[in-house]
Amino acid sequence: MKKAIGMAEFITVSEGIAAADRMVKTAEVEILEAQTVCPGKYIVVISGELSAVNAAVDAAKKHHADKLIDSFVLGNPHESIFPAIYASAEITGAEALGVMETFSAASAVFAADAAAKTALVDLIELRLARGMCGKSYLMLTGTVSAVAAAIERANAAAAERGMFLDSKVIPKPDKKLWKTIL
Repeated sequence: MKKAIGMAEFITVSEGIAAADRMVKTAEVEILEAQTVCPGKYIVVISGELSAVNAAVDAAKKHHADKLIDSFVLGNPHESIFPAIYASAEITGAEALGVMETFSAASAVFAADAAAKTALVDLIELRLARGMCGKSYLMLTGTVSAVAAAIERANAAAAERGMFLDSKVIPKPDKKLWKTIL
C-alpha cells in the first residue's frame, strides 16, 4: 500500500503537542510537521501506511476532540502537495490562476489534493494558516478550463467540511502579478 498522510489541527498549542505525542504512540507514523500556526493554533502532519495514519488521526480525534478544529487522512496524496506546502513548486507556462481560501489548514490540504486529482493543474502554493489568522489558501495554475474544474472541486471538498471561504479563477493574469506569485 502507498504512503498516506494525515493532519490534525488544534485550537491550542498544548493540546496539539499532547495529541502529536498520542499519535506517534498509537501507530507507526512519522511526524512530517508539528508546529504552531496563526493565531496560536497547532498542526500535526504525519505520514505512514494508510492503516497507521488512520489509527493515529482517529486517536487524536477521540482523545482531543474538544480542542480539534479539523483533520483529514489521504490514502494516496497527490505528489504536488508537499512542494506546494513548502512553496517550492516550479511553474512554467501558466495560463490561468486559481485561488481558494478555507477556514482551516486541514481543509486546504484536503481541497488541494482533490483539485490536483481533478484536472491537469500545477499547485503553486498551499499556505497553511501562517500569517493568515488561521485561514489557509491554495493557488494553482493550468489552462482556464482545468483551473476552473480544479477550483470547483476544491470548493466542494472544503464546503463538505464546512470550511470553504472564497475562491477565484483568473484567466491570463497580468505578468506583473505572475512575477509576485511565481
